[in-house]
Amino acid sequence: MVNRRSKLDKFQTSLFFIFPWFFGFLCFFLGPLLASLCLSFTNYDGLNIPDFIGLTNYSRLLSDDSLYTSLRVTLSFAIMNLSLGTIVAIALAILLNQEDIKGSSFFRTLFYIPTIIPIVASSVTWIWLFKKIHTPSLLSDENLALPALVIISLWSLGNPMLIYLAGLKNIPTYLYESAEIDSASEWQKFWHITLPSLSPVILFNVVIGIIQVFQYFVPAYVMTSGGPKNATLFYSLYIYQKAFEDFEMGYASALAWVLFLIITGFTYLAFRVLPKSEH
Repeated sequence: MVNRRSKLDKFQTSLFFIFPWFFGFLCFFLGPLLASLCLSFTNYDGLNIPDFIGLTNYSRLLSDDSLYTSLRVTLSFAIMNLSLGTIVAIALAILLNQEDIKGSSFFRTLFYIPTIIPIVASSVTWIWLFKKIHTPSLLSDENLALPALVIISLWSLGNPMLIYLAGLKNIPTYLYESAEIDSASEWQKFWHITLPSLSPVILFNVVIGIIQVFQYFVPAYVMTSGGPKNATLFYSLYIYQKAFEDFEMGYASALAWVLFLIITGFTYLAFRVLPKSEH
């Protein structure tokens, strides 16, 4: 009886400590999530009572040219960002993993610092930098604006770089020693040892990157506002425009749920395809 009472007290104590998180989860995550799902079936401007219109918002998606433009921009950015970002992050991690580099701790900190700078501040800094070097055309040219944002996104590769660096530290040294005995070149050691050993880490970073890149918003909003000529009209930016500029909250909610399905689909695809090459 005493043991049962003790377990009950521990359970009540656990509930007491869990309650703040659970309350926040209901109010700031699950509640808005369910509300947006309900609003996606309504015509709602944020002020008046929502008017239920069924699947009208979702059928409207099929004929929305701006939606297809935003999808094309986002997918193009995702392909360039994930491929180039993965290559650069792995390259930096390999360089910083060299034991004979002096001040490696300093360079690790230096490459990580941009990730803790507020995104708005860094975006404004890039605008100022472009003006100082007299290259505003990078952001005002419809053919260069998107590649410019891809290059700027490499500014904050500190997180994946450190994760790759941790993965490199976990590769057994005897594998490289055996390769050296067999007179393997640096490229052969990278291709047959480093890359296969990093494959689980690459899978993790790619999945996280997919989730983040499809929600790319702040730099595009601050630096280009979707221009020029919708060349940087990202999907998340389009949702913002519909919700807070056109006040079409119902349609924006439908767009948000489609984005959720897109991210889920690409994440599932990554988990299906990438593990085939995972070691």
